[in-house]
Amino acid sequence: MTKNLHLEHPEDTILTGDLSVLDWFTEDSHLSLKIDGSPAIVWGTDPATGTFFVGTKSVFNKKLIKINHSHEEIDVNHVGNVANILHHCFDNLPDFDGIIQGDFIGYGGECTFCPNTITYVFQETIQQDIIVAPHTIYVTKTDLCDAIASPMMLCPKSTDHCLFIAPNCEQLDEDWSGIVSFARQMSTLCEFMDDKQSKRVKQQLNACIREGSPINDIMQDAIADDNDIDVNVLRLWSLVKSIKDDMLVTCNNDGPDAYIGLDECDGEGYVRTNDLGMYKLINRELFSCANFNMERDWQPAL
Repeated sequence: MTKNLHLEHPEDTILTGDLSVLDWFTEDSHLSLKIDGSPAIVWGTDPATGTFFVGTKSVFNKKLIKINHSHEEIDVNHVGNVANILHHCFDNLPDFDGIIQGDFIGYGGECTFCPNTITYVFQETIQQDIIVAPHTIYVTKTDLCDAIASPMMLCPKSTDHCLFIAPNCEQLDEDWSGIVSFARQMSTLCEFMDDKQSKRVKQQLNACIREGSPINDIMQDAIADDNDIDVNVLRLWSLVKSIKDDMLVTCNNDGPDAYIGLDECDGEGYVRTNDLGMYKLINRELFSCANFNMERDWQPAL
């Protein structure tokens, strides 16, 4: 279990010298499907009041907290499309003695949905009022901002009003110890960067992915020179990314058909969790690039 933090790409975590992700690759893990819905919906029982609530990830804010126990509170805290979605969720999500986070996929009456970057196609028209993909469960004894997250092992049962997409998937057995051992040896050659350098380098790496520029030897040398850092760290980053990409190939799911534009894909990716952490397995060149460049009709609430 972990604090409610933004999920990282495994390769990004090594830039400052945190090599725990190398052991993470070799540990037995729980795998769940990452659904590309929007916005994120959080609902369940508010531990402070004991009553049902719905919200976005802003329920976890430490200052500007937006928890909605009624339609009136939704109208105070949210506007536009997000408010409309939350009104429907308040009416149609089942009560839950706990706290769940999921992604909103759409309203019933259709079989094709594009809530964000990926288009999902179901075999039949959805009869329920709303479709949600739950993936995370939270435990807290105090406020929601202190909630501890863990992957959902058992999806709630769908109701007459809400269709839940179960994050069912599997990973083929593979021995990662050899390539992980090589990465660990390679790390001994690295002079790692500090947090400030790491933040800037991540921005530059993301810019390359957004523009479709390969992060090859020439690009690594250019980024290293621009930031006055050891290029070996970027070479290790590329190796760890290749381990992640190889692991992604071993994963599969039985979710709805998924497309980016007209091209069929395997969905957004997966979330892999064990005692050493929770990280996302995503094809950054495919999904992250498309997500970076997507034209949004609206912005999710913070």
